Amino acid sequence: MIAARPKSEEIYAASLKRMPGGVNSPVRAFKGFDMTPMVVERGKGDTIWDVDGNAYIDYCLSWGPLILGHAHPAVVKRACEQMERGSSFGIATPYEFLLAEKINAHLPTMEKLRFVSSGSEATMSAIRLARGFTGRNTLVKFSGHYHGHSDCLLIQAGSGVTHLPKATSKGIPDSVIQHTVCLPFNDLAACRSYIRNHPDIAAVILEPVAGNMGVVPAEQEFVDMLREETAACGALLIFDEVITGFRVGLRGAQEYYRIKPDLTCLGKVIGGGYPVAAFGGRKEIMDMIAPLGAVYQGGTLSGNPVAMCAGLETLSHVEQEGFYENLEKKTRLLTDPIEHYLEQNNVPALLTRVGSMFTLFFGVTEVKGREDLAQLDEAKFKGFFQYLFERGIYAPPSAYEAWFVSSAHTEENLLYTRDTVLAFLKNQC
Repeated sequence: MIAARPKSEEIYAASLKRMPGGVNSPVRAFKGFDMTPMVVERGKGDTIWDVDGNAYIDYCLSWGPLILGHAHPAVVKRACEQMERGSSFGIATPYEFLLAEKINAHLPTMEKLRFVSSGSEATMSAIRLARGFTGRNTLVKFSGHYHGHSDCLLIQAGSGVTHLPKATSKGIPDSVIQHTVCLPFNDLAACRSYIRNHPDIAAVILEPVAGNMGVVPAEQEFVDMLREETAACGALLIFDEVITGFRVGLRGAQEYYRIKPDLTCLGKVIGGGYPVAAFGGRKEIMDMIAPLGAVYQGGTLSGNPVAMCAGLETLSHVEQEGFYENLEKKTRLLTDPIEHYLEQNNVPALLTRVGSMFTLFFGVTEVKGREDLAQLDEAKFKGFFQYLFERGIYAPPSAYEAWFVSSAHTEENLLYTRDTVLAFLKNQC
């Protein structure tokens, strides 16, 4: 059981005076949990320690990037070696090309790509590029899909904005979002009809496996329809693989669905825990970006050499034969018994999983889109999160987020987590 957390409480109370909500990203604040947020000091493998010395098995993993676990020795070594040579130049380095080559080798749809520093930058830039390439304005996204916090995308977005009216932030003029259309995810007929009847669509963007309303995969027929209809009308299809890229497999969700998007956005895993993202696609589209074309995008820290080296080292490990098979085996060691228990005991809950990412939903038994989450039992999740936290297990602090398993998770910790989750279900559900 977790001991008292006086240092965490002290630091958080002081942080409230200098940072809105005491944090630098909203979900970290544990809003609605009646708890002092986690204040973490260090991590190693599958475990993190707070400033009070309490240990937690981590299934948040910095919201997905740490596929090798915390402080992987080879990644740390590679990053430190580069820091000794220089941590930032604002000038091209050889590591940018090497990482771009490695990404292209596994995602050939990204014929050319550009590195940025965050997923929000990647999706924002891809959308600007799509509009510039097509000469059109309308962007289609899907309810519950989160593509970062740029203005035109904060419409019925994801977990971080679920408490806001219609999940749309204040501070965004109506004129900014007038060209963004939000459609119901996995609704084949409605989406096909809209695309066929609106010729001004520049792009359709989606998370092929939604990760910010919980893990909700697209249906194959739905993705096939999007590819067919966008190709027919001249709109671009953008896969937001910031979460799924190199997470659900070496070739991402586009191999999982056997789809070739026009543009792809990556992040998280490609940086090995450092702030890196990228967007890329067909050569003729990407060549519209400055300095070759008239679509502007830039960033002082884009292609940061420390981050590039960390990404190169991380991808060299996930490329190894059997990596993803072993990662899925670890994940199923935890999730299969939980799924079996839910089915055998008619528990009003659902576990969804794709690869090494999963979500346990309370209060619903089927989720195909955001509309299915209207009856989600957030009070039950609150009790669940607190139950796990008190027992040294750190899950993402939101009922609408994905859990992640890393190659560093030990069988002992996976089985302990499994048994703890089952104990909660037996006693509380």
